[in-house]
Amino acid sequence: MSYPATVTVPAIGLTGVGKSTLLGAINGTVPHFTGGTMAGTVTVAGHDTRDYPPRELAGVVGMVVQDPASGFVTDTVEEELAYGMEQLAVPPDVMRKRVEETLDLLGIADLRNRSTQSLSGGQQQRVAIGSVLTSHPQVLVLDEPTSALDPAAAEDVLAALTRLVHDLGITVVLAEHRLERVVEYADLVLAVDRRGAVRCGPPRELMRVTDVAPPVVRLGQAVGWDPVPLSVRDARRRAADLRSHLDVTVAPDGQPGPDDQVTSAVGAVRAERLIVRYGRTTALAGIDLALRAGEVTAVMGRNGSGKSSLLWSLQGSGRRDGGRVLLGDDTDTATLTPADANRRVGLVPQVPADLLFLASVADECATSDRAASRPAGSCRQILDRIVPGIDPGTHPRDLSEGQRLALALAVQLCAEPDVVLLDEPTRGLDETAKVRFVDVVRELAADGRAVVIATHDVEFVAAAARRVVVLADGEIVADGPTADVVTSSPVFAPQVAKVMRPDPLLTVAHVVAALRPDSDPDSDTRACTR
Repeated sequence: MSYPATVTVPAIGLTGVGKSTLLGAINGTVPHFTGGTMAGTVTVAGHDTRDYPPRELAGVVGMVVQDPASGFVTDTVEEELAYGMEQLAVPPDVMRKRVEETLDLLGIADLRNRSTQSLSGGQQQRVAIGSVLTSHPQVLVLDEPTSALDPAAAEDVLAALTRLVHDLGITVVLAEHRLERVVEYADLVLAVDRRGAVRCGPPRELMRVTDVAPPVVRLGQAVGWDPVPLSVRDARRRAADLRSHLDVTVAPDGQPGPDDQVTSAVGAVRAERLIVRYGRTTALAGIDLALRAGEVTAVMGRNGSGKSSLLWSLQGSGRRDGGRVLLGDDTDTATLTPADANRRVGLVPQVPADLLFLASVADECATSDRAASRPAGSCRQILDRIVPGIDPGTHPRDLSEGQRLALALAVQLCAEPDVVLLDEPTRGLDETAKVRFVDVVRELAADGRAVVIATHDVEFVAAAARRVVVLADGEIVADGPTADVVTSSPVFAPQVAKVMRPDPLLTVAHVVAALRPDSDPDSDTRACTR
């Protein structure tokens, strides 16, 4: 299959089906770097990738990988943006102009002199994209480009990519699980199924038959809209008649009311005047926060707002320049031994590979079972609940980003810690895996554990979290029930909440639960769309 310039092509599919491999074939890393057997041909701007190694395609194809920090080769943001152009012998005056344009395009001018290692995950993602854009490639390939970005930053990056497509004629191919962010921008969709087969077609056509779809598509399927909507705007136009068939007094599943409090909600963790600084940057500015057992709390905020710093400080091994974090028995988490910390406060970091150090999935699971004194197979059982079917003999480095994350989650959850801290736990997880993970998180809370999730995934928050805390510049600016916080914010509201506003419905399941038993919402919709 061939693609013209000036087109945006998302590659979609379940975790581990081969989306990253497909992208690697475009820039030649498959098979030149990865090895393996490759049949067929991939031609980019007249170059057969079998005949041209990645270094000779660098000026034609720009690639941004899932873990952006792994590709950094310089010390500062400005140097990183210039590095690729230096390798292509771009004249210095042109380099300076392109660096300035890219800083403005991606909204990272304030990071110019920052160390690449001091950036948050989302900031690293934008710098990685910028380092490729400065070379002005004809084809831009991105693997999960918005996974670490807050909703506003993701919109900015996607708007920038759209301008590149429309104004410069660049072809953009990206793999993305958060389809609610990208489908409305797409000209074509590549759908990869479990067998590795690839289908290509218009978004509206493929969204009807693929394994994964954004919430607005699922909403359209649930209420019988045809064709299904691809954007919030499209769905809102068709939702007026749907509202007349809803009983919004029905309590949405998984979203308890204000009087439905967990009986074990007794201060599982208390952060008092928590301060974290990195040089002149204040990550946390004297935060007070009480986290209750049996409750799922989502921590949200723009990139660099202090979410990861908060989780590491709560866990006890992270930097802390003031304040304390007390467990229910008044033990400060900073005083816990590594063994006690693993049992009492478990943390899965943004880079899950930091927790994986053995040669196979089976070894990781077996070691986790022994360390946690759990029956053999316990870790593997948790892994299969999130992402089933991973070959036990696979090396963790050979897993997809989502599979690696699922393994790290299983390793930490196997210890059954009293407090579970998860930093961007849905990066790389497909729609189906996230649904299963919602069940896992709810069960942890039902068992009396305090679960804290730092995330930009508003759809996951709507389904899993009881409470949302929003950070900005190291301070808490909002703290309350999920429905109250997310529906009051145009940035953090999930797609269904935007469609159904002002009704307090956050997910497709909430809309289905609110449908009156004798209603046929599709009848009015059909009449309006004829």
